[in-house]
Amino acid sequence: MTSGISALDHVQLAAPPGSEDALRTYYVGTLGLIERAKPPVLAAKGGCWFATGDGTVQLHLGIEADFRPARKAHPGVRVTGIHDFAKRLEERGAQVVWDYDLPGHMRFYSEDPVGNRLEFLEPVALRD
Repeated sequence: MTSGISALDHVQLAAPPGSEDALRTYYVGTLGLIERAKPPVLAAKGGCWFATGDGTVQLHLGIEADFRPARKAHPGVRVTGIHDFAKRLEERGAQVVWDYDLPGHMRFYSEDPVGNRLEFLEPVALRD
């Protein structure tokens, strides 16, 4: 058996104290993720965990007293039906900023309610 990285388990972002309800509204209501229960010892620290229904994509948001949003650093979240997904976000009040600089991908950026940058992308076939 060879050793090495096999998958990305989750991405952790920070959030300010007291932002959990706004995070739930965005990550569940806008993005369509589900909230996962945190282990009790971690739940006492605040924050929220979100995942796709099958759990293959997880985003954890931890509370940070001196919070500053991630403006450059960000998770890149692969989606299907990117135009419909972008429309869903816009209909729920989220900003969508398209970026066409990555060959072989359609992508846009958005921000969660506390200002963290998120990238959403979908591979596309390159044309000759």
